[in-house]
Amino acid sequence: MSEILVLYYSRYGATAAMARQIARGIENVPGFSARIRTVAEVSTTCEAVDDTIPENGPPYATLQDLQECIGLALGSPTRFGNMAASLKYFIDSTSPLWLQGALVGKPACTFTSTSSLHGGQETTLLSMMLPLLHHGLILVGLPYSETDLLKTKTGGTPYGASHLAGQNSDRTLSEEETRLCQAQGRHLAQIAKAQLEAGLIK
Repeated sequence: MSEILVLYYSRYGATAAMARQIARGIENVPGFSARIRTVAEVSTTCEAVDDTIPENGPPYATLQDLQECIGLALGSPTRFGNMAASLKYFIDSTSPLWLQGALVGKPACTFTSTSSLHGGQETTLLSMMLPLLHHGLILVGLPYSETDLLKTKTGGTPYGASHLAGQNSDRTLSEEETRLCQAQGRHLAQIAKAQLEAGLIK
């Protein structure tokens, strides 16, 4: 069974809900499973006193997770049009993998949630792509063959799955957003499968 890492940060649960749907899409492709991981909050005390294992939800990600998985789905809520500091903090710790070229050639996608429709969904997705390009990962978007992109009134972009969480971050995923998240995971796994069959990744 080949594993794809679904790595995210979520404060109010919307990005976590997206991660679960992306994982479902990954696991719809025969021979593939999703490894879901999160990251810790960044604060002045987090490294000094916080537990190394979260009280609930998936485990915190390690560099080994990135090495062992053959693909990556990276998700974050929007923070002023950028990824959240907690996810950026983890990404900044991946220099040892960059020095080894450990992630070169692996497929990757990004996903996000925002409180407002024009609150930086696309810029956040693009901000997450930048370190992935530096690592040599191959970016996988969300193609317009997914016709929900043409009619959604909530989230959804060709740069990656997105969700409109609402001002109070209490809106659940719409039907279109759910289908697009699953499509994102499925498409990522299909690309990874093609690469495996061609011997381009191990």
